[in-house]
Amino acid sequence: ESRQYLPGDHLSSIDWKVYARSDRYYVKKFEEETNVNCYLLLDVSRSMGYGRRDGVTKLEYAQMLAASLAYLMNRQRDAVALTTFDEAIVTMLPPGARPGHMRSVLVTHDRATLGTKTDVSKPLHVLADAIAKRGMVVLISDLLDDPERVVDGLKHFRFKGTDVVVFHVMDPDELTFPFERATKFRDMEGGEELMAVPSLVRASYIEELQRVLDFYRRELGSTGIDYRLVNTSEPLEFALMSYLSNRSRYM
Repeated sequence: ESRQYLPGDHLSSIDWKVYARSDRYYVKKFEEETNVNCYLLLDVSRSMGYGRRDGVTKLEYAQMLAASLAYLMNRQRDAVALTTFDEAIVTMLPPGARPGHMRSVLVTHDRATLGTKTDVSKPLHVLADAIAKRGMVVLISDLLDDPERVVDGLKHFRFKGTDVVVFHVMDPDELTFPFERATKFRDMEGGEELMAVPSLVRASYIEELQRVLDFYRRELGSTGIDYRLVNTSEPLEFALMSYLSNRSRYM
């Protein structure tokens, strides 16, 4: 398609064939002008392996969410990219919109396994430097890292003009701390163990958790980053509606 030339359009985009027929300047409207490069960032660090016995793990939920988002992006003719990471980048698929590329994205999702410890900030900065074209970044993670470093990494994308959506995936146990009896808690990434009586530490745990969640909402919201807390016991539809609402800005 073509549209009328506007001040600021690059001269190389002028459609000279249309000019020869109409004696008016038009520019070629490429498909990429209506499509968006969408970068899915999936956290596969070891802490994402936590989950209730009667439910899914955070990674399983994140995989289903990422696969659903990739399908929606593809249906909207967006170019989908996928990166999995723990303390470093594990896999990276570049943006693509062809049917064969969608299959590669889903296969990579399916093959994702738990990695090592979490370092959200480092991969974010690497990816922000690598992305040359504005688009949308969707981070799916439990964000179990230093909140200030995570926010700093996400702000790197915003500095480059990229829109960002964050799905903060948490298990119901992490949100409510429902344990009753004296329990030995083990760090899934470092291996350290701590014996605690839940009734004695629950209030302080919830208070600290709320402080962290408020920090993410405040700091990310102030820079235009769409932050969504996702409970793995809730249907995927809630998270998907958040994405569709953000994507509508491009329509």
